[in-house]
Amino acid sequence: QMQLVESGGGLVQAGDSLRLSCAASGRTFSSYAMGWFRQAPGKERVFVAAISWSGLYTDYAEAVKGRFTISRDNAKNTVYLQMNRLKPEDTDVYYCGAARDSGYHYTPSYTYEYNYWGQGTQVTVSS
Repeated sequence: QMQLVESGGGLVQAGDSLRLSCAASGRTFSSYAMGWFRQAPGKERVFVAAISWSGLYTDYAEAVKGRFTISRDNAKNTVYLQMNRLKPEDTDVYYCGAARDSGYHYTPSYTYEYNYWGQGTQVTVSS
């Protein structure tokens, strides 16, 4: 089992920045690709960003390219999502996930590719 705990969410104004963190424990973090997804009440979980286990490859949803940056620190077992120029439509619960496939370039963008999930952190952006 791997445990994932997100933090860093909150209420901000449009144009502000937030940095989400996801701390992992229980498995070898450095062998997992990691990702961030978002979900609104009653809707499906949607891909935001992913990073390969090496940290060398990343992928982003079109809606966040140029504004969000995913990174990881394998020494701290933590993945981050830096969110800049936030918009009201970024309001959602944000979840981090861990995917076990060890492909060097692997940046999974579908929920079924992930083995573990955190409990989520709320991000609210006011206009």
